[in-house]
Amino acid sequence: MLSFTEFPAGKGIESDGPLSTKQRLTILKAFEDYWQVGGFPNVNGLDQQQRIEAHQANWNAILASIIGHHNISHPRAVIDLAHWLVDNTGSYYAISHLTDYLKSLGHRVRKSSVVDWLVAFEDAALLFSVNIFSNSPTRISVNPRKVYCVDHTLTVSVSSGILTNRDSLLENLVFTALHRVTPEIFYHKSQTGREVDLVALLPALGQERAIMLVQVCASLADSRVKQSEVRSLSEAMVELAVAEGTIVTWRTDETIPVGFGTIQVVPVWRFLLEMEPRT
Repeated sequence: MLSFTEFPAGKGIESDGPLSTKQRLTILKAFEDYWQVGGFPNVNGLDQQQRIEAHQANWNAILASIIGHHNISHPRAVIDLAHWLVDNTGSYYAISHLTDYLKSLGHRVRKSSVVDWLVAFEDAALLFSVNIFSNSPTRISVNPRKVYCVDHTLTVSVSSGILTNRDSLLENLVFTALHRVTPEIFYHKSQTGREVDLVALLPALGQERAIMLVQVCASLADSRVKQSEVRSLSEAMVELAVAEGTIVTWRTDETIPVGFGTIQVVPVWRFLLEMEPRT
């Protein structure tokens, strides 16, 4: 799966130092291409319909491989589960809800089977599940998980499109960028119930791993939305003793001082580039 800088239009792009107008326009154009095409190498150069068909073929091949490799006796249930998850990219789920959903479709499945299939999706690097950030096994077990897809454009091509939107796809893209750096990714819920989309434990040499707090919001133009995102992130910063938080947006670039530290508001293209050196 190609990252932004591995993507043909993004090769050789660097964000170090001030950018000229020409450099910024080049980066923006490269990101627009990456946003539309995604990371599957075999879809580069295809038109939209061909790209959708290639994505669907990739999706079906991966699911067939999972079903065959694990000798799954309920293949239709696995396919229906995968489609529900990709339809709800960036959203929460509970094992009991997924089991009840499959039963409502006529599948006779057990919770243990659903758990096994979720593990199989992750082992195949197709769909990933994220727990709440906590040291308490009980808190982890009683809270829902979030789901993400290996590629945001795959989500567009194979989902129903009813629940997917720019914010959920942007969050999925940010997740995949973080996942290239670390498998230890969570979400956070503050003591007041406010949520931060992503918490990543970044590798560090010779010291404790750094906690990165990331909120994803395509636009902060609405002052109420901005206030809510900043408050959620600042509460998490205080509770986890993290001096800097990040809000990834579509285009906004801003620094916001808060009581415990600083929130960096960055456009998604810059976030993708800045994550690359850590890999």
